[in-house]
Amino acid sequence: MTDRPDLPPLAAEHHVCGRCGIAYPDLDVRDAPAQLADLIGAFEQVVHAVPAAVRSRRPEPSVWSPAEYACHVRDVLVTYTIRLHRARREDRPILEPMYNDLRARRFDYQHADVPAVLGQTRAAARGLIAEIGRLRQADWDRAVIRRPEEERTARWLVRQALHEVRHHTADIRSVTARIAQPPP
Repeated sequence: MTDRPDLPPLAAEHHVCGRCGIAYPDLDVRDAPAQLADLIGAFEQVVHAVPAAVRSRRPEPSVWSPAEYACHVRDVLVTYTIRLHRARREDRPILEPMYNDLRARRFDYQHADVPAVLGQTRAAARGLIAEIGRLRQADWDRAVIRRPEEERTARWLVRQALHEVRHHTADIRSVTARIAQPPP
């Protein structure tokens, strides 16, 4: 395992997000399937509210468009389903980074078919919910590792996935508002 200084650090096991307000200790993983379903419903409403003409617009070059955020949420759900499966089945698996910006560039997420992405996101959420349902009580403390100093539990994986959906739903709202404002 090599250290990757170009990777941002993972949130802590008991993370509290200053931007979206989510607090990992307050997230009961037994309720995660229902929480995820609610979050996906809110996510879809927010994405559907973005006018089609602005879905691919970035408010500035370094900030993703609503379409890119939508693709990222889909990717998170798929990635965390696989990570959770590995946590349950393998002994301390080493996680591959997501390479979010690389995915967005290489697969042209900025110009994605957003209605298709929403369908894929629903399918990915169902997959994650099914994987959560396979966890036994003893599985919640199983560890995964991305870097030597980043050991996290299966519990964290579920909380982080919930956080990503909630946080990026707020990002889409924010980006859409910035795009809709007339330039000064």
